[in-house]
Amino acid sequence: MNKMREIRIEKVTLNIGTGEAGEKLEKAKQLLSLITGAKPVTNKSTSRIPNWSVRPGLELGVKVTIRGKKAEEVLSRLLQARENTLNDKAFDNYGNFSFGLTEYIDIDGMTYQPEIGSMGLEAAVTIERKGFRIKRRKYLKKQVPDRHRITKEESMEFVKSKFNVIFEEEEEK
Repeated sequence: MNKMREIRIEKVTLNIGTGEAGEKLEKAKQLLSLITGAKPVTNKSTSRIPNWSVRPGLELGVKVTIRGKKAEEVLSRLLQARENTLNDKAFDNYGNFSFGLTEYIDIDGMTYQPEIGSMGLEAAVTIERKGFRIKRRKYLKKQVPDRHRITKEESMEFVKSKFNVIFEEEEEK
């Protein structure tokens, strides 16, 4: 197989939206650093919503982005917490996918922390091929051609082969 056609994980972003600043936000920071070993950053609101007491610049959530081997290890642990099952609707048309966990204690190796309490998180996984740098570089930026983009089916096959994920279709209500 051509090395340029190989699919890889670019990054895994873990996110916890607390909805308010203060103690809950600090607990979320602790949790993300406990799971990944990396330092999380805060997400700030950009708009004003008076009914929810939200103003621009208010810290409402935390996130951490991990790359490389560490990202694969964390993703593997997160998928095991979901019993290696994903919904096929979790994938977008460009091959990226996201899912959530309702409790962090489902993650392998994590125990309940009384100072943190119970908290869930979201994981967003970005997938790419070699050559995707052309859309981010500073000099001579270009778009990734359609023939080099990753489709939803290719991404699902990659996740299935690499992490032994089983896909389930969402039933109509």
